[in-house]
Amino acid sequence: MTGAKFGPFSVFKHAILWVAVAMILFPPSVLVLNAFKSKTEFSQTSVFKLPSSFLNFDNFGTVMTRAHLDRAYLNTLTIIVVAVIGNVLLGTMVAYILGRFEFKLKKTVLGAYIAVSFVPTITTQVATFTVVHNLHLYNTIWASIVLHLGTSVLQLFIYLQFLHNIPRELDEAAMMEGASLFRIYRTIIFPLLTPATATIVIIKTIDIYNDMFIPYLYMPAQKLAVVSTSLMNFSSERSTEWELMSAAILMIMVPIVVIYLFFQRYVFAGIVNGAVK
Repeated sequence: MTGAKFGPFSVFKHAILWVAVAMILFPPSVLVLNAFKSKTEFSQTSVFKLPSSFLNFDNFGTVMTRAHLDRAYLNTLTIIVVAVIGNVLLGTMVAYILGRFEFKLKKTVLGAYIAVSFVPTITTQVATFTVVHNLHLYNTIWASIVLHLGTSVLQLFIYLQFLHNIPRELDEAAMMEGASLFRIYRTIIFPLLTPATATIVIIKTIDIYNDMFIPYLYMPAQKLAVVSTSLMNFSSERSTEWELMSAAILMIMVPIVVIYLFFQRYVFAGIVNGAVK
């Protein structure tokens, strides 16, 4: 028993796990060390050396002023709220249609969702940019909102799996009472999909918060900067102010890490319950 527990394979397995943990914690640790250093201290010491004081908050004040993080947080929050609400409504409606009704193109629609997931996003940007520009959404906050409204195949499968666990007898009873299809969706289906919706909201929020590509490409105006693109204020073609960059990344990273730590159980539960056999 003891040999099996502390054998070579067990040691190797735990060593791999500790190496993986170290690789994950290494970047944020470097950020923390350098976020509290002055420009002089950063240039004269190793990036792995402790700062002279962890009470030096000058970098954080400079970041708030130069990057206008208050405005960036507001823009990001606006995109998240509007896009996530729209994404959830569209996702639940699509899942309701595909999960409850039979029609000729049902398999084609579901297959289209799966097929699109295999297409690299970068290859469709010329067409996407043309559509956004023609809709007069370029350089507006609505560009990011509209592009994040679409339901991914992962979200669709999570919703469908939860929907399959909702008895059809509820729909039939409601129809016998004279309820319309939309009312059935609004009063029965949507409320019972709340666990799946919680999972989707968290996944989508993290996705939008971390996204840099769409805001950079479709919202170049400084007043439309989000938390990810605000980092560009500390980097140019010639140099990067790494002490300010570290402080900015730390300020942007902390909120989403806290959110994920509090709600990660919903993410795991939703993905496991939404897995297809």
